[in-house]
Amino acid sequence: MSETARESERESERWKERGVALRVFVYVFATHAFAGFVWLLFYVGQNAQK
Repeated sequence: MSETARESERESERWKERGVALRVFVYVFATHAFAGFVWLLFYVGQNAQK
């Protein structure tokens, strides 16, 4: 395997790792945002005037 091919493979792996890290960050953020929204619905519903 040539040096250029190895370097290209390493660069490809770095991009894959960055993609996975970004995806995990987005999923965690979206999950917390959704949980916060659900919590807000319960809070507003509990304190609504009846």
